[in-house]
Amino acid sequence: MQKFLIILFFIPFWAQAHSVHIGEHFSIRSIKEGLKIVHENDTLFVHSGWYKEGNIIIELPITLIGIDFPILDGENKFELLSIKSNHVLVTGFKIINSGFATTDDPCGIKIYDSKNVTIKNNILENNFFGIYLQYCKNCIVIDNTIKSKSVDEQQIGNGIHCWKSDSLQITHNVISGHRDGIYFEFVTNSLIWRNISYENKRYGLHFMFSNDDAYICNVFRKNGAGVAVMYTKKVMMFNNTFEDNWGDAAYGLLFKDISDSYLIGNKFLNNTTGLHMEGTSRIAIENNLFKENGWAVKISASCMDNDFKHNNFISNTFDAATNGSLVLNSFKENYWDKYEGYDLNKDQIGDIPFHPLSLYAVIIETMPSAMLLYRSFMITLLDKSEKILPSITPDNFIDESPKMKPYSI
Repeated sequence: MQKFLIILFFIPFWAQAHSVHIGEHFSIRSIKEGLKIVHENDTLFVHSGWYKEGNIIIELPITLIGIDFPILDGENKFELLSIKSNHVLVTGFKIINSGFATTDDPCGIKIYDSKNVTIKNNILENNFFGIYLQYCKNCIVIDNTIKSKSVDEQQIGNGIHCWKSDSLQITHNVISGHRDGIYFEFVTNSLIWRNISYENKRYGLHFMFSNDDAYICNVFRKNGAGVAVMYTKKVMMFNNTFEDNWGDAAYGLLFKDISDSYLIGNKFLNNTTGLHMEGTSRIAIENNLFKENGWAVKISASCMDNDFKHNNFISNTFDAATNGSLVLNSFKENYWDKYEGYDLNKDQIGDIPFHPLSLYAVIIETMPSAMLLYRSFMITLLDKSEKILPSITPDNFIDESPKMKPYSI
């Protein structure tokens, strides 16, 4: 009797390990047909082929595996994969040509109010939205390539769009050609790590009302306006690269109304403006490299209690700019390649303070057309005079202890 009970106990576990194969050489040739016969925790193997099945809805915890990247084609009419279950894995598919509509946001893959879903190693091309997560928790989006060819940002959605979710991992994806590469709104306790977001129409990363998150070791390159982090607090931004973001309203990174965050170990290379700050407070800005930007840093008068420490400022047209006369932020032990001071006691700290805000930078803020005089003898003379007898630039916009040599960043 005891042995019989043990056998009955294990029967459910034996029963849940089924596999279903789908493809032209199998008895089941349709993904939708396969979904009708599966049970919880089953695995569907979809073999190579071209599948035009409209909207495919997953409502059970299953694993969906593509063999040799079968193509799911939405024919510019449908959302392709709609996931409405917890504990789903989708991997190995090429997902193309979703519908295009601004009312219901059709996607290549959309996850609805689910937990523990993993989207891994898929190729998504020419979809309105690439991967969309709403009301999700503990979901992973990893190793996907997401691309769109739309010309107008109004005609395209975001590559990875996350809305009102928690504990997400967005890892090692490559996103291009969308409106925003990665979009976070009302997303908490989540990680964006080792992604490459390039040549998107608006932002490489757009971050709003999303607290207690981190983005680490990402590359944001040649996006329309760079990266924007807005209306947010407690964000960790470590070891990212912001480069080649050029345009009248472009920047490597925009901070707008954020607080209590960390910007550490990042590289700002060849942007119109490296870092643009509005209404920010209590940000630790440390060990970053600002190199070959038009403006390394623009700090509005609405910013306060931000600390710039141990950063390198190299080969920027302007190291700093501001639109006000009251400066409530601190600069300490940064390296400035424009510093012309001396170090008599050889402690690697300059013996005289450095004023990173030039008179010409102040003039440009109020009169942009004055940029025509860049590199003229008159402007050089004005800047030299201002350094000797400061009268217009704020007295407290100053680094009291500039480094003599750059840091290794």
